[in-house]
Amino acid sequence: MTHSWRGHRADGTRRGHRRRVTSDGSTTVGPGRSADRAAERVDLVPAELGPGIYPLLNSIVLPRPIAWVSTRSHDGHDNVAPHSYFTVASVAPPVVCFTSVGEKDTLRNIRETGEFVVNVTSRSLLQQVNGSSTNFPPERSEFDDVGLTRQPSELVTPSRVAESPVAIECRLAGERSFGASTVVFGEVLHIAVSPEVMRDGEVRPELLDPIARLGGSLYSALGDLIEVDRIRFSDWEAGQR
Repeated sequence: MTHSWRGHRADGTRRGHRRRVTSDGSTTVGPGRSADRAAERVDLVPAELGPGIYPLLNSIVLPRPIAWVSTRSHDGHDNVAPHSYFTVASVAPPVVCFTSVGEKDTLRNIRETGEFVVNVTSRSLLQQVNGSSTNFPPERSEFDDVGLTRQPSELVTPSRVAESPVAIECRLAGERSFGASTVVFGEVLHIAVSPEVMRDGEVRPELLDPIARLGGSLYSALGDLIEVDRIRFSDWEAGQR
C-alpha cells in the first residue's frame, strides 16, 4: 500500500527518505527505520500540515475530558464555555489547567479577575455543554441562553453551574502561551461534589457519567470500565505479572 500526503512523494516516502524492500520482505523507510509492510505508517509533518494539524491532533488525542469553565467579567457578565484541552497539572499544590485556543471570553475574564470554576460535564448535560460553545457576545450569558442555574461559589466570585455534579473553584496560578493558544493554570481552592456521584466516600466514574470530546463534532460517554492493578517491581521480578 502506498500513500500520498502533503510533504510526501506519491510513493508515500517523505522528502529525503527512500523506501526500500529488503531481502526478507520487510521495508525500510528513512535512515535506520524498518517495518513489515502490514505495519507501515503515513508520516505527517506538522509544519507542512498548516491548520490541518488542529483537527488531526483532536482526532488522535482522545477522549479528552471537558473543563466547563464559568467566569465573571469585571462588568458582572457571567460566562460558561467548554474547553476540551483539560487535565490535572499538579496535586501538591493542587492545580488544574485548560487551554484556550484563541483569546475568548473565558480567558479575558480570568485575566481580569483571576478566578474561575471548572464544572464537570455529565452526559445528561450534553446539549447545554454544546450550546454553551456558541460564540455568544460577551454581554450575553450562556447561563441564561442555554438554561443553566447559577449557584454561588464558596471562595470565588464566578458562579458554579448548579446542574453540574462537581465544581472546582480556582484562583489563577499563571498562564503560558504557545502561539494563539494559552494554557491557563488554576490553583484549586475548593471542590464541591454532589453526594449523588459518591459511594463509600469516593467519586465513582459510573455515577459521574462524564462526557468527553473526540475529533470533529463527536463526543463520547464513559464506556466499559477496566480495573488493572499497578505491578510493583518486586512482584514483576518474581514473575507475578
